[in-house]
Amino acid sequence: MTTTIDHVNGTGSDVDLVAAARAEAIRREAETRAETDLIAARAAADAERARAEADAEATRIKAQEEAEKQRLANETVELRQRRTRAEQEAKIAKAEAEREATMRAAAQARRADEAEQQQAEQEHKSVAEADAKWRKYAKRFAILCGIVALPVQLAAFWNEDAPWLVAAPVMLELGAWVVHRGAAAAVANGRPAWHYRTIVWLLALVAAAVNLSHGLHAFDPATAWATAFASIAGPGVWDLHEHGRIAKRDGRETRRQRKQREKNEGKRRAEESERAAKQEADKKAAQEAAEQAAKVLAEQRAQLYPDVWKHAVKLAAALGETTVTDAIWNKAHENIEGAPPGEDVETIRMRNQAAHRVEAARTGTPVNRVATAVSSQVASQMPRPKRPGPKQRATRRPGDSPKHSRGARNQASITAKKAIEKSGVDQ
Repeated sequence: MTTTIDHVNGTGSDVDLVAAARAEAIRREAETRAETDLIAARAAADAERARAEADAEATRIKAQEEAEKQRLANETVELRQRRTRAEQEAKIAKAEAEREATMRAAAQARRADEAEQQQAEQEHKSVAEADAKWRKYAKRFAILCGIVALPVQLAAFWNEDAPWLVAAPVMLELGAWVVHRGAAAAVANGRPAWHYRTIVWLLALVAAAVNLSHGLHAFDPATAWATAFASIAGPGVWDLHEHGRIAKRDGRETRRQRKQREKNEGKRRAEESERAAKQEADKKAAQEAAEQAAKVLAEQRAQLYPDVWKHAVKLAAALGETTVTDAIWNKAHENIEGAPPGEDVETIRMRNQAAHRVEAARTGTPVNRVATAVSSQVASQMPRPKRPGPKQRATRRPGDSPKHSRGARNQASITAKKAIEKSGVDQ
């Protein structure tokens, strides 16, 4: 029994130790797993936190970039608006300045017109006043001369036996004034007044002769000459007044105006002569330059295109031209080169080669391939037959395609064998 109990007890101790070891292992495994899970959780949390921080930083950076873009966009819009506003303000200021300048120019023009009108009115007024004064003084002087000359004439015609003869000098003076009025009426109506003025001068000369003759016999020479002068001076001064009216009516130039006009005409003729001489010189220079250019062109053509030039000279002689004109040159060039001036075989060949090089540069292919890429086939120049042949079948059948030649088949076989041998060597 003792042995059995010991055995049983010993067996129980072993079981407890194993269970304790297993429990310890399980506990340690659980602790390890928990620690591992904790580390993993911490790592995941750190990674999540780092990811969140990175996302937040990226969001912040993106927000900053967006804000910067928005700021730049706003600044751009603001600058554009400022520029537009500045341009509009500049346009408005320019329009205002132009309007003010226009208004100032209009005001200046209006003031100038008003000043010119006032000056013209003042001149017209001055002329009218001068004419009125001249007319008044001439009339008064003529009356005064008549008063001075009439007594001597009355004394000359006085006769106690025929007192009525004293009416003769009055008739002379009044006749002169009546004819003067006729001359004034003729001037006002635009009619000739020379015959009225001639009669006035005849009457004045008669009165002067009477005064001079009677004054020398009855009075002293001074009285005679003074009264004779008065008989002529009165009608003469009034005739000067009428002469001015006639000249003004007819638009007759004064001596100063005539001299100024002649001076201006002489200056104009000199300018026209100078201009004509300059135009003639320019025309001559242009003609000489054209002749020199034509000569140089002819020499260049003869040097660069001798065959064409010889043919052109022959054509010019045949057509009766003394020089090789452009039309003759074009015709000669087409006859010799087969193309208009500027085109020949070499030029066309160079242009085609240049076109091939450009096409090769664009596509990246060699020039020879580009040249062969251009199809040499042209459309058939033969008319289509009236009765077309049978229609071709839409589907292909065995034997439709022509067989390769024997040489082509042999070459294909050799190429295939070489490819197989090369693949076997590589393996």
